[in-house]
Amino acid sequence: MKALLSTAVVLYVALCSHAGTISDFVRAEGKAGVEQDAQDGKYKSRKLKFAERIDYSEMRDFVVYIEGRLTNAPAVSGTPIQIVTTRRIAQKGAIFSPHVLAITTGTTVEWPNYDDIFHNVFSISEPKQFDLGLYKEPEVKRVTFDKPGRVDVFCSIHTTMNCIILVLDNPFFAATDQKGRYTITNVPAGTYKLKAWHERLPCQSKEITVPENGDMKVDFVLTISNLPRY
Repeated sequence: MKALLSTAVVLYVALCSHAGTISDFVRAEGKAGVEQDAQDGKYKSRKLKFAERIDYSEMRDFVVYIEGRLTNAPAVSGTPIQIVTTRRIAQKGAIFSPHVLAITTGTTVEWPNYDDIFHNVFSISEPKQFDLGLYKEPEVKRVTFDKPGRVDVFCSIHTTMNCIILVLDNPFFAATDQKGRYTITNVPAGTYKLKAWHERLPCQSKEITVPENGDMKVDFVLTISNLPRY
C-alpha cells in the first residue's frame, strides 16, 4: 500500500454529464489611507527604511474551492475527472516550491531536496503533525495528508523556508495563475459555497448555483477589511 501511494496513482471519479465550469479572477486590496504614509516620507527614517510593505496588487497564491464534501455528485456514468494522489514540493535554493499547494484528503506529498545541504521538513499544525528529520539527495521523504485543513510546513534549520498545504474535502478547486485567474471544471450541477483563500487575508465565501451545462463567472476581492469587528 505504501509503495502504491508513493507513485502517481490516478483515481477516476464518475460525475454526471450535467456539469459546469466556474471561473473568473481573484484580487486583493489593502486598507485605504495606508499609501499616504509612503507619500509623506515616513518610511525614509532610519528605523523604518528597511520595513518591507505588502503590495496587494502583486499578491499571488490564491486558491478557490468548493467548501465541504459533495453529497449531490452521482457516481454513475459521465465524464471522469482525474485525481492525482501524489504531489511534490521541491526544496531548491533553500525554498519550498510551490509555496502553496492545494490537495484532496488522502494525497501523498513528496519532499525531494535538490540542494547540496541538509534540509528538514516538519509541521505542528493540527490536521497533520510530522518531522521528516535531516536529509538530502538521493533520499526522498513522503507524507500522506488524511484530514482537511491548513498545514504550515517549515525547515528547522532555515528560517525563511516555509510553505502551506491546503487539504480539501473534494477535487473542485483551483489555484490562480499569475494574472489572478482561476478555472474549476466538471463541477456537478448544484448549489454550493465557493470560497477564495489566501494565507494573509480573510477568506471570502459566496453561495453559487452551478448550471447543468455552461460557464459561470464568480469574482473575488479579498481585503483585510473583511475581518469581523468586535
